[in-house]
Amino acid sequence: MSESHDEIIDLTRRLLAAITSSDWTTYCELCAGDLTSFEPEAMGHLVRGMEFHQHYFAMADHSPYAGVTTNISSPQVRMLGKDAAVIAYVRLTQRIESEGKTRTTSTPETRVWQRIDGKWKHVHFHRS
Repeated sequence: MSESHDEIIDLTRRLLAAITSSDWTTYCELCAGDLTSFEPEAMGHLVRGMEFHQHYFAMADHSPYAGVTTNISSPQVRMLGKDAAVIAYVRLTQRIESEGKTRTTSTPETRVWQRIDGKWKHVHFHRS
């Protein structure tokens, strides 16, 4: 695996850690301001910008991602030149439910990264 592949995987891990810890500052550092996405919470609509996502960070401990452990399974990185990359993987999310039982869910995700002004920025994602 190349250095670029490893860098994209590491950036994606940082992004997911920011989500699960409600770290809005890091999330904004990693994302382009005009981020686009398709995700279940948007009910089939293309979301543009950061405002939609900020709502979940503002929830902090009440966010659906608070108190979970996230792992990236089977990551596949495709470089689309020196300044663009796509990563596809299955996101495994472990949480303890109210009865004290552990539950693991899996979610296919695809994320697009683009190098802008010398820094990798997350510019689009699709989560099923």
